[in-house]
Parts: sequence; structure tokens; C-alpha cells
Amino acid sequence: QVQLVESGGGLVQPGGSLRLSCAASGSILSMKAMAWYRQAPGEQRVLVARITSGGSTTYADSVKGRFTISRGNAANTVYLQMNSLKPEDTAVYYCNAVMTWGSGFGQGTQVTVSS
Repeated sequence: QVQLVESGGGLVQPGGSLRLSCAASGSILSMKAMAWYRQAPGEQRVLVARITSGGSTTYADSVKGRFTISRGNAANTVYLQMNSLKPEDTAVYYCNAVMTWGSGFGQGTQVTVSS
């Protein structure tokens, strides 16, 4: 089993920046990738960005050029740097870890972009 704890969400004005953090613990030795998903009210959870154990990254078209996913010095941490935030980025952001035996999500952190 894997435990994921997110932090860094909050309220920010349009055009502003936030940095989300996620720390994984538990059965993480076989981790293949970590990712960020988001879910807006009334919508499905969607992939925002993913980074593999080899460092390859994938981004949703809606965030390319604005968001950056990165790994910490410890292999069990992942960050999401979000710049030029828009109101449509408002959502609950979830950290995700993919292992060879399955995957898991954190509890989520709220990001609200509003003036």
C-alpha cells in the first residue's frame, strides 16, 4: 500500500503561481511514475502531468508551457509548479503514484484561482 500526502494548494489570483508538493510513503520501491490529476466540480478527474522513474514527462494540452512537474532529491517526492494560473485551473489536485503492483491517490488539495 502507498500513502500520498499533498500540500501547497490555496487561493491565488489569475496570473499567479502556486507550487504543489507530494510525499509518498509505504510500498514505493517498485514505483514507475508519479503524476498530478485534477477534478473540477461536476467533472471527471483528469491527468495534468506525469513523470516516470526515468524522468520522462507528459502534460495535458491545457497546461503545457505553464505547469512543470519535477521530482525531489528523494525519489518519493514530486512537485507541480503552476504559473500563469487561470480560473479554469480551479480544482482539487490529486497526487498519484503508479507501482508495478497498482496505483494510489492522495486526499487532494484545493486550488482556487479567482480575483
